[in-house]
Amino acid sequence: MAYELITLQVHDSIATLTLNRPDKRNAMSDDMRTEFVDALERVAADKTIKALVLTGAGKGFCAGGDIAGMQKRMNAPTGEVGFNGWHRQQRVHHVQALLHTMPKPVIAAVNGAASGLGADTALACDFVIASEWASFTWSYIHRGIIPDGGGMYFLPRRVGLPRAKELIFTGRVVKADEAVSLGIVDRTTSAETLVADAQAWAAELGKGSATALALTKTILNQSFELSSHNVFAQGSQAQGICYTSSEHRASVEAFLAKSAAKE
Repeated sequence: MAYELITLQVHDSIATLTLNRPDKRNAMSDDMRTEFVDALERVAADKTIKALVLTGAGKGFCAGGDIAGMQKRMNAPTGEVGFNGWHRQQRVHHVQALLHTMPKPVIAAVNGAASGLGADTALACDFVIASEWASFTWSYIHRGIIPDGGGMYFLPRRVGLPRAKELIFTGRVVKADEAVSLGIVDRTTSAETLVADAQAWAAELGKGSATALALTKTILNQSFELSSHNVFAQGSQAQGICYTSSEHRASVEAFLAKSAAKE
């Protein structure tokens, strides 16, 4: 697929996906979402890619859902609004699930405003690094809707339930410094070096065993919902797979060879 509303670049095994509607502050249109899905599936399937950085072109990270798309949905025949909305939600959730379950580290490099769905999309990533110009708002309440991009799942896990309720109920703007103190953002850096710093961090995170990383992430993503028994059970299965991986074999053989050379 040829991309017009996003860009995807790969350098030194790190993919950088950029939302590319700067004139609309990278609001997520249906066409952009189609390209986004294709790019995420490509990154997930490409074994040469070790990690992903997600950012936005221009002054914004992502302004959320496209207002023109909202107007189009409201203008649909009354009998079709509900089903159209349900179908759209399936596509939204597919994108967020692709980010959340990506079998490799994902970093959101937030360069500007992340609003509504944009804020949810940042938190669907494993880590968030932000520039001084970054801000976050779960602004759904201002449109009379609820957070539909995973905010009701991801945000409480970052900031706690009472704070998540406050941010969602008010839809207020959270600047970069407060976002760090609340746990929304993991690191901050300058706007000039944001993407480069995110890429360097991604390279650090992705240099380990791809097999172990993917399996560990899958279990960690469920750890708040699973019992300790289930975590141990899934861990046992995952470790069995790791025992057979080429990365594990190469690591053990290298260690033994190094030990033998010292004797």
